[in-house]
Amino acid sequence: MTERKQGARTRKEQQVNRRKPCRASWRRAGQYAWAVVRKFENCLASYTGAPYAIAVNSCTFALLICCKYLKVETVEIPRFTYVSVPQSILNAGGKVTFRDEDWLGLYQLKPYPIWDSARHLTTKMYIPGSFMCLSFHWSKHLSLGCGGAILLDDKGATEALRRLRFDGRTEGIDPKRDVFPLAGYHGYISPSLAAEGLLRLSLLPAFNDPLPNSDYPDLSQIPLFNGSKPSLPQVHRSSA
Repeated sequence: MTERKQGARTRKEQQVNRRKPCRASWRRAGQYAWAVVRKFENCLASYTGAPYAIAVNSCTFALLICCKYLKVETVEIPRFTYVSVPQSILNAGGKVTFRDEDWLGLYQLKPYPIWDSARHLTTKMYIPGSFMCLSFHWSKHLSLGCGGAILLDDKGATEALRRLRFDGRTEGIDPKRDVFPLAGYHGYISPSLAAEGLLRLSLLPAFNDPLPNSDYPDLSQIPLFNGSKPSLPQVHRSSA
């Protein structure tokens, strides 16, 4: 290398070194934090094979807003499952019926394309055209203590469900300038939990077997869900 070329390179390096370091603005710190949530959603979508993923505060809430978005009427579920599932249907304005099904990992809220996938998380699991609801409870594959997500492939539904989980707000828009096209819920996942989710997701194996079912009660026998009159439990007080 000639002295001229070497001198030109040295001067260029010195000019680069003299430039002020690129610093992140503290006023945008919140935006940087919330960007972690979108990173977590993108990685979760990549892992499961879904085009989109929406992180929320629980699988129960994921089921609720999916039922609300699809305006469910009568929904059929297995009679042995977690008690919050029929409550999500009722709170969304629907009615519940039950079926006998020996399910493992996931099941459909028929006849709607909603799947309770709280006990199943593995690569390439996404069912096209569906709304798959995940759980990140301590007992699940991605154990964060709380949190959940919706996997889907409908862009319009993704935009609407993002509003529903975030107080009806448009992400990135100050509430003073937002138009609030629909009434939403307060059910987003926190940036700190999403960051932990990224770390734990990176350690998951490529394939996970469905988790075994818990000892669920027979929901078809519970008055709240079968239409019979509930009797409140009696409180027995000992005499003084």
